[in-house]
Amino acid sequence: MIQEVTKTENTEPEKKVPSKNKAKNRAGNQAALLMLIEIYPAAFSRNNIRPLKIGIQDDLIADEKVAKNKIKRALASYVRSPNYFRAMKLDSDRIDLKGESSGKVTESEAEYAKTQLKEFHQRRRDNQRLQEKEKKDQEKQQRMSDKLELLIGKKG
Repeated sequence: MIQEVTKTENTEPEKKVPSKNKAKNRAGNQAALLMLIEIYPAAFSRNNIRPLKIGIQDDLIADEKVAKNKIKRALASYVRSPNYFRAMKLDSDRIDLKGESSGKVTESEAEYAKTQLKEFHQRRRDNQRLQEKEKKDQEKQQRMSDKLELLIGKKG
């Protein structure tokens, strides 16, 4: 059985490799987040993640300690993490830049976080299944190639 490979115009096989831009963006987001963790340790943490005050982005921009584009990158990364979604429980305190209580998580916000967490886990499971399937397909292809080589070797 011959496996088809999708080819681009320059006849190079397409490969699913994480793009450099995606990795670069992730690194930039993490660097921006580290900056927020250093400047505002009462609000941002890797170990003690708590729901943030609604409108905290405006507070960060007004404080002018971090560039606006870095704030947006860091916040996007922070509030889309599974640990942040886990922290978004009904009636949990939201915190401001000083770590002080500034509102509560509502029922709809808690439900949204639950949904996002379920979707995250489903995507992870789907990716793992896909990787396992690709690995099995590669192993099967290798076995077939090995058998073909043996057959060619016997005839020649």
